[in-house]
Amino acid sequence: MIAKATSPASSRSGFVDVYKTPALCSYRLQFNPVDKMPKYKQIVQSVITDIERGILRKNDQLPSISELSVEYYLARDTVEKAYRELRERGYITSVQGKGYYVQASNASKLKILLIFNKLSSHKKNIYYAFLNALGDRATVDLQIHHYNARTFEEIIEKNLGKYNYYVVMPHFTQGVEQVDYMQVLKQIPDDQLVLLDKDIPELPNRLSVFQNFDKDIFGALEGARDLLAKYQRLTLIFPGDANYPVEIARGFRSFCLVYDIPFSIKENATDEVLDPGTAYVVLEETDLAELIKKVRQSSYLLGRDIGLVSFNETTLKELLGITVITTDFETMGRTAATLLLDNQKIKVKNPFTMIRRMSL
Repeated sequence: MIAKATSPASSRSGFVDVYKTPALCSYRLQFNPVDKMPKYKQIVQSVITDIERGILRKNDQLPSISELSVEYYLARDTVEKAYRELRERGYITSVQGKGYYVQASNASKLKILLIFNKLSSHKKNIYYAFLNALGDRATVDLQIHHYNARTFEEIIEKNLGKYNYYVVMPHFTQGVEQVDYMQVLKQIPDDQLVLLDKDIPELPNRLSVFQNFDKDIFGALEGARDLLAKYQRLTLIFPGDANYPVEIARGFRSFCLVYDIPFSIKENATDEVLDPGTAYVVLEETDLAELIKKVRQSSYLLGRDIGLVSFNETTLKELLGITVITTDFETMGRTAATLLLDNQKIKVKNPFTMIRRMSL
């Protein structure tokens, strides 16, 4: 339970008594009894986090040691140790005969941990758009899990309870059991977890700004049927060892089956023998460069005999006149930051478009 301090009232002696005892309202401690973090540390971090987020304000009354002990089945020594540390660090104060009160004002900046699957030019666009939208209202730390569920688990274990929000790109190596990372994600409180780039339906009550990979690529190809009509077959270059979402291949295959277009899916373009009337959808820039080189060494004309569609926009592709299907990375970062600041727990599909150029 937590009591809000009323506005200062004058006592009979003429002094102002800030710590009156008004009506109580509920206060939920962010506490997990099976967490590896010591219980007293969880109490300390929960109170600090709520002060920083403005949930607890200066002069708010905290639950008594007895109340916390009973409600969360904690030893009194555990709660006393937590309150002692909070008092020593200047976050709370005690008033004899009345209880414990918040002393520190809420912090001016949120603390956010951003956890990417990898670094790339596209991820940098998201990162800087995210920072710009937050402005001076937050500080952001960045860590990379490299598609490794164990690395992700270690990052969360070291940082759980230290940040107001955890913004996660939940892309992991293909074949990893979902439970490996789902259990880690579920350790993060619902109101602190933000999913970026990929949604997880099993976690419904989270803020999420995501791509719908299979529907996105299906829709982009469907919208370019007029350009694709000059080609007799489609080929997707989908590296098997690059951790791309399998939904991309699924959406490509679905489009070809629905519109009865002959297709193939290959892991790289190195051994590809160009066949006129083929349009390629390429994910890796190395494969894109390989196909451009093969076209230039042949008598075929790009955009007439051979078609090229690349995944995700870059300045170089724009200069080379390469058609791209791409998500709007800046919008993704900006949207996530704006919704986070507004404390909205909604799911938003990020814009995905095709940019038509001469290569198709």
